[in-house]
Amino acid sequence: MATLKVENLFKHYRNAKYISARNISFDVKEGEIFGFLGINGAGKSTTIKCITGIIPFTSGCIQVCGHDIVTNPYNAKKNFGFVPDNHAVYDKLTGVEYINYLADLYQVSSEQRKENFDMLVDKFNMRNSVNNQISSYSHGMKQKISIIGALIHSPKLWILDEPMVGLDPQSIFEVKEYMKEYAAAGNSVFFSSHNLDTVERLCDRAVIVHGGRVIRDIDLKEYRKTGKDLEKEFIELTKAATATQNQMRQELGQKEDLLAKEYGKGKANKMIIKQIKDELDNEIGQTIPRKEEGDDEQD
Repeated sequence: MATLKVENLFKHYRNAKYISARNISFDVKEGEIFGFLGINGAGKSTTIKCITGIIPFTSGCIQVCGHDIVTNPYNAKKNFGFVPDNHAVYDKLTGVEYINYLADLYQVSSEQRKENFDMLVDKFNMRNSVNNQISSYSHGMKQKISIIGALIHSPKLWILDEPMVGLDPQSIFEVKEYMKEYAAAGNSVFFSSHNLDTVERLCDRAVIVHGGRVIRDIDLKEYRKTGKDLEKEFIELTKAATATQNQMRQELGQKEDLLAKEYGKGKANKMIIKQIKDELDNEIGQTIPRKEEGDDEQD
């Protein structure tokens, strides 16, 4: 069974001249550690924000443990824990207060709360710091308390966006070991990372996205047997995709310049954006009506 299923995901930010997520599809199975790869601006963060319900998406379907993130967000969100790349925590709370706050949100029972809390603070070596105010924590400690908060309700899916950034070697080891332990218990781990060596050694599967598209889906268990170099292949794939993307954007820019000479810059800009929207509607096939979204932040 797929713990996470993403089908035909499209995301277009209003007035943007490119499509941030373009027909992205993949699934994450039970007991799997899944890597999500791409250069900056490839569409990784946009996809993760769509998966977690932080931003709306233009078209497609996202399910967490069979629950649709749009039509059944409550049950979908109960089944995942999310660790963002900016360790968004409440600095004025103590570690204990922060974890209890999240446990209350997820309606974790007293018995399960105590059991999970004791196990996690010991697992991530936070026992001596958990009663201190989070504002006194180092970057790595904030990252670890964020991880504990994401796992306090024992979700089936653990989502991490660049989880190793700012962690010391001991903490990185702790996180990686628990990722393996968590997946071995039948849960799923989905994480975005720029560390290709870690992904290659740790993950069961990975996808590479570029320009808002999936350009490679890799079974890493089989890939490791080939002796190929994931870093080398990643660079070659993204380099080729970047060249194609740059060519398309150059052609779009030239077309806008020509239109600007005839109609003025403002009207030319609107005409190009309309072209992008028409292109998007054509790709989607208008199976799901496209909604105009607010001025959400681009990835």
